[in-house]
This record gives sequence, structure tokens and C-alpha cells, in this order.
Amino acid sequence: MSGATAYDPYDPFSNGGAAAPSGGASEVNQDKQNNNNLHNLQNTLQETAGIMRNNIEAINQRGEMLEDIDTRANDLSNNAKLFNRSANKVRKDMWKKNLKLKLCLVLIVVIILIVIVVPIAIHFSK
Repeated sequence: MSGATAYDPYDPFSNGGAAAPSGGASEVNQDKQNNNNLHNLQNTLQETAGIMRNNIEAINQRGEMLEDIDTRANDLSNNAKLFNRSANKVRKDMWKKNLKLKLCLVLIVVIILIVIVVPIAIHFSK
């Protein structure tokens, strides 16, 4: 074989399986082209790595925000339960107070009726 290499489709720097020419200027141009390709590939890789770092940072920030929202939701739920309990207690207390007021009014009406009816009944029974 005469210095020819096999074609590798995954090698961006391969020359398609053709043997490298033996001329010095051509090899320099090929080296410059390979260096440019390598430099472009490294730049693309660095840009991609930067984008991935930004994505990971955004995901972490989103996770922190979700944790904050979850904490707020739990606090709101606990406050709603506490409010519900205190509202029920106030409702029961007001119901008892209203019942006491109604009983007092009934008692006053009964006492007034007794005060008025008993003397009249005694007066007519004589």
C-alpha cells in the first residue's frame, strides 16, 4: 500500500481517504485547514458548554423558585386551615351569644306578662 489511509466518516479532518500529496506547500495548507477546523470545533464546543452552563443555572433558579412557591403554598394552606378553625369558633360563639340574647328576651317577656297578668287575675278573682 502506498501511504493511503482508510476513510473515516467520523473524522472531520480526514481528506476522504486520498493520500496526502507529497508537496510541502500543500501540507502546510492542509495543516492550516486542520488547525482552522480544530479551532472552529473548539469554539463551537466552548459555546455549547457555555449554553449548557446557562441552562443548568436557569434550571437551578427555576428549582429554587418552585421551592419558594411550594413553601408559600404550604404556608397559605396552613393559614387557611387556621382561619377556618377561628371562623368556626367565632361562628359558634356568636350563635351562643345570640341564643343567650333570645333567651333573655323571652325571660323578660315572660316576667312582664307575669307582672301584668297576675295582678289583673288577683283583682278579678276577688
